[in-house]
Amino acid sequence: MDYFPLFLKLKDQACLVVGAGEIAARKIELLARAGANITVIAGEISLAVSSLQTTHDLTLLQKPFSPDDIGDFRLVVSATDDEETNRLVAKTAAEHNIPVNVVDNPELCSFIFPAIIDRSPIIAAVSSGGAAPVLSRLLRAKIEAAIPPAYGRLADLADKFRDKVKQHIKQPAQRRIFWENVLQGSVAELVFSGKHQEAEQQLEQTLLRQEQDTNLGEVYLVGAGPGAPDLLTFRALRLMQQADVVVYDRLVSPEILDLARRDAEKIYVGKQRQYHALPQESINTLLADLAKAGKRVVRLKGGDPFIFGRGGEEIETLMQQGINFQVVPGITAASGCATYAGIPLTHRDHAQSCTFVTGHLKDNSVNLNWTQLAAPNQTIVIYMGLAGLEKICQSLIAHGSPADLPIALVQQGTTSNQRVITGTLATLPDKVASQDIKPPTLIIIGTVVTLHDKLSWFQTRPFD
Repeated sequence: MDYFPLFLKLKDQACLVVGAGEIAARKIELLARAGANITVIAGEISLAVSSLQTTHDLTLLQKPFSPDDIGDFRLVVSATDDEETNRLVAKTAAEHNIPVNVVDNPELCSFIFPAIIDRSPIIAAVSSGGAAPVLSRLLRAKIEAAIPPAYGRLADLADKFRDKVKQHIKQPAQRRIFWENVLQGSVAELVFSGKHQEAEQQLEQTLLRQEQDTNLGEVYLVGAGPGAPDLLTFRALRLMQQADVVVYDRLVSPEILDLARRDAEKIYVGKQRQYHALPQESINTLLADLAKAGKRVVRLKGGDPFIFGRGGEEIETLMQQGINFQVVPGITAASGCATYAGIPLTHRDHAQSCTFVTGHLKDNSVNLNWTQLAAPNQTIVIYMGLAGLEKICQSLIAHGSPADLPIALVQQGTTSNQRVITGTLATLPDKVASQDIKPPTLIIIGTVVTLHDKLSWFQTRPFD
């Protein structure tokens, strides 16, 4: 992050603009909207700037800029077409520790103007750090289209009730939940429809009901998908951004975890071979205890919660203790990784069925129905099978699968670190053993693997 985003209060603050052309006029308009007291210094004053003098009570000084002009200004903008003047303004402002912007010259700036979405008192801003200002403006247009002007009126309503809500709801966490429900529910819709009196009445009624509600929380079992953040569902993202606590496992990528609410507590409960941060029974109890404390809890699981995710065990505990919960499906690893590897799980020329199995080893053995798995014309997808890959291949061959049956291992599928290693039951174990493979991985077995070379579409770093 080259620039730290801040919102600066400029109401009744003295600001200096050096230059008085068309570009300077646009900066003056922005500063005036923030309530600044603006002084303009320029050798020549354009009509665009002089016409703003009365409207914004500008102080116009028609003279060259001098370092003595810098004074006690809160902020300085240089908008001239003279490089020497711009450098002098930037140098002088820096010497006085005054934020300075030199238009179209990021190297001389200590701050930059973002593209602004004004829904006062709601303000949003987009910046590319000066790298692509046109892109910032395009993004602003998209955001403006998604945020109706009525959001400003909704913010005014929230401000009007802020002290009353704070007085009635003492706990900050419960107060946040109250406001999230109000600002996303029927009160907001009334404001958007222009029914402001009805919105106030309903907000009053909602506040009265809130005092009678219990503080019991809720748990959301959310599938995080196979790894790529943009494969999350809309509902998953919405719940992640309103949760008080995120309980996550080792298959959840840092990029996905970053999408959770910034101030949410994050608790790691990941499991890996021969090491569990928390036993499953303790995770079940943890979710229930957090909800009983009035928290909204996201249980974030890689893939889908109900496919080798033990989600069923967790909601059994929640049901037994009368705790509200939701389950949000995710794209399971089999679907995501196979798709990104260009390997269809079914194909009329190769496989008429697909079986998902877990490759977890127990007592150095894999307890699977090998006779069924060795049958032809199907695809086998094995989760968590990296450690047992050699035994899996040997067992399939021993139960009738041809040694040259195609097999693929997908590392960190759908992400920029995806690697696909293909071979046969006879050759893949040695191929994988010679590589530095980083979990999570998925194994796909069947003649559909032969389509990988033809159908591979997702471009990642090449496999060595």
